[in-house]
Amino acid sequence: MNNSIISLILPSFNEEKNIPKIYEAIHNQMEPLHYDYELIFIDDGSQDHTLESIQMLASTHDQVKYISFTRNFGKEAAMLAGLEKSKGEAVIILDADLQHPSSLLPAMVEGYEEGYDQVIARRTRKGESPVRKALSSTFYKVINQLVDVTLENGIGDFRLLSRAVVNDILKLSEGNRFSKGLFSWVGYEEKVINYENVSRQEGDSKWSFSKLLNYAIDGLVSFNTKPLRVCFYAGLLTLLLSLGYIGFIFIEIIRTGIAVPGYFSTISAILFLGGVQLLSLGVIGEYIGRIYNEVKRRPHYLVKDTNIHDIKDQLTKQ
Repeated sequence: MNNSIISLILPSFNEEKNIPKIYEAIHNQMEPLHYDYELIFIDDGSQDHTLESIQMLASTHDQVKYISFTRNFGKEAAMLAGLEKSKGEAVIILDADLQHPSSLLPAMVEGYEEGYDQVIARRTRKGESPVRKALSSTFYKVINQLVDVTLENGIGDFRLLSRAVVNDILKLSEGNRFSKGLFSWVGYEEKVINYENVSRQEGDSKWSFSKLLNYAIDGLVSFNTKPLRVCFYAGLLTLLLSLGYIGFIFIEIIRTGIAVPGYFSTISAILFLGGVQLLSLGVIGEYIGRIYNEVKRRPHYLVKDTNIHDIKDQLTKQ
């Protein structure tokens, strides 16, 4: 038996029906690989019996670890908790909803053995609606023109990371985390494995349109300050156009005399300038809000229950 350990991190939110299935699927793939492995389930404030399902597994399988949050802190916090407590020389992040096929695990481990520090699973858009495909494609085209890292369509959090990558990710302590960008920012040699889109078997998707929109905004403002520069250019352009318009009106007054201002031009100017100002304030507000959250230095998550001894000891002392 190889003494090397591979850690598998599974953020879980309201996945009680999928917990036994994902454990069985992972066990079937990892057992023939002759690696020791640990499964770290992160119960992200579930409102069903997800924690009880995980605890039942942990009571009979020593390799099953879990951390249960006091409330829903989000997937970013769940992934961070798993990375902080992982012991493996390689770490695999995958969802507990079975949409990340466990059949890719041997290929990911093989890529790691070939010397790659990141082995990334890329999902095809097969089976998605044309509207969602178009929105996704547009998002990645736009965001890659703005951010300082490269984000690829179909690539998410489903990946294997070497211990070196994990250690560097843990050095990045910002509160507003966008892991997809962080994984790209740290670099290292990458191998990409393609897989077809898998439909959810149990439960409902946790990604509503509003959450996807907020996620897109997080990605946009987390890795660049270009929107602030856009606001500057927009303000400068508006100022120049306004000065040009004022000059034009002044010349017309000299030539033809004072005319009654038109309703359309007045309203148009007010709406245009107001829109530019509000948009600029919104962009600036996003950055100020993130600064506000960062300086408070609140913990990324709070733990309610766990079977990981060092965390459990800390909870007992409290």
